[in-house]
Order: sequence, then C-alpha cells, then structure tokens
Amino acid sequence: MRAQFVLSEIGVGLRRNLTMTFAVIVSVALSLALFGGSLLMREQVSTMKGYWYDKVNVSIFLCNKVDAESDPACVKGAATEDQKKQIKADLEKMRVVQSVQFETSDEAYKHYKEQFGKSPIAGSLTPDQMQESFRVKLKDPSQYKVISSAFSQRPGVQVVQDQKTLLENLFNLLNGMNLAALGVMGLMLVVALMLIVNTVRVSAFSRRRETGIMRLVGASSIYIQIPFIMEAAFAGLLGAGFACVLLVCGQYFLVNNWLAHHVDVIQFIGWDAVLAKLPLVLAIGLLMPALAAFVALRKYLKV
Repeated sequence: MRAQFVLSEIGVGLRRNLTMTFAVIVSVALSLALFGGSLLMREQVSTMKGYWYDKVNVSIFLCNKVDAESDPACVKGAATEDQKKQIKADLEKMRVVQSVQFETSDEAYKHYKEQFGKSPIAGSLTPDQMQESFRVKLKDPSQYKVISSAFSQRPGVQVVQDQKTLLENLFNLLNGMNLAALGVMGLMLVVALMLIVNTVRVSAFSRRRETGIMRLVGASSIYIQIPFIMEAAFAGLLGAGFACVLLVCGQYFLVNNWLAHHVDVIQFIGWDAVLAKLPLVLAIGLLMPALAAFVALRKYLKV
C-alpha cells in the first residue's frame, strides 16, 4: 500500500512539473554526456601516448651539400663517410640506445613521396636535397637530452630532433580540449542542480497541503521526502540514459564509422572503454539528483 502511494505521488509530481522535469532531463543528459566524453578523451590520449611514445625516435639529421651552402650548422661541409661511421659506432656503444637505423637520402625521398606526395612542392624536390639521418630508438624516450648533448655539436650533424616533442604539442591540444569539455560539463552540472532544486521546491510547494496533512497524522520525515527524492532520481536516471545513448552513438557513428576510416594514424579506443563508463554515468545520474533533492527538502520542508 505504501509503495503504491509513493509511486502514485511520483507520477503526480512528474505530471505537474512536466516542463521543468524535461529541462532537468536534458541538462543532466548533456552534462553527463560531456562528463563521459571527457573520461573517454582522457583514456584516448593515454592510449595514444602509450602507442606513439613506444614508436618515437630521436632523429640525427646529417648535413648535405645543400645545407653546407645555407645552414650555419653545416659550414664545415656535408657529412663524410668517416663521420657517419663514427656517429653510428658511438650510438651503438650508448646504454640508453636500443637500436640505430640509418636512412639514406633516397629512402628519405621515398618516404617523403609516400607521405606528402600531393604537396605542391613534392614535385620540385630531388633525392639529393633530402637529408640522410640516423633513426635512434631509445630504451627510455625521456633520455633524449643525452643524445642531443652528445651529437648536436658534432661535425656533419645539422640538428638532433626529438619526435616526442612534436607529439607533445598534439597531446597538449587534446588535453586543452578535454579541460574545455570538463569546464562546459561543470557549468551544465550547476545548471542541472539548480533546475533539480527548483523543481523539487515547486513540487513541494504545490503539494504543501498534502505534506501538512501527512505531518499531522504522524508520517515520518523520510516518508514525506521519498516521493520528491524519487522524482528527482527518476528524472536524473532518464537524463543519464540519454547520455549513455549519446556516448554509444558517438562511438558508433563518429569514431567507428567516420574517424577510424579517415584518420589512420590514431589507434582509437574500443567498445570496452565506452561500456565501462556507462555504469558510472548511470550511477551519477541517479545519485546526484537524489542527493540534491534530499538537501533541498531538508531546508524547505523543515521536517
């Protein structure tokens, strides 16, 4: 009997405040979708770091004839065969080095054509303009400075470049986007909480006569509050459900069916990461409105 009464009161409250309940559902859905998306983006960045940092190399670019005429670092001329052999031998002796690969100018030209063949300047380049280089794989990518300090001033070396530094710019951009999403999520969450509190107060005010009668007949505080708390929890759960739908649709349509086909250089997270976040989104969608309603009712009903 009591359960039937509580359920009937929930239905009455939702019907009386249909517009505000809809606003709560939408705001909760958007805020939790941004929250889930931020968690997934953070996991995506971590996955990309693990994938790319394992593949990055330190590149030691050697001077060629073109550089000897224009680059101050190559004023002593193009790298000689003896200099190349000495650099390779010294690299192989270093404990921080895992492997060393030499790339000729012809190989560099071939790789450039494969990656940037559609570039307007690709047709004007010739193999002799490309730089020879050593691709150095480190056991620990953070030890780049050891290689840089040892070889950057060597005769025949134009520049020592750390690919990890180039990737850091991309990861910083992604982290900035993630922080922006979290900021918008926080704003939407505040809006959702304010809507929940106002909806509960309006609902309690519209039923103040019923709650007054329940006080007179000896109903407990929690019994009076339960219908209002469950209304907020139900609306929040609906919003969380819509947020889960948005996350699933984003993974299916945006990631799997578009980005995965157009961006080949990124290893995207899979369904296991998305499905692991859905229970958390649902739990927050259920508990957050219920807690907000409980706090609002304690102050408003004074029971």
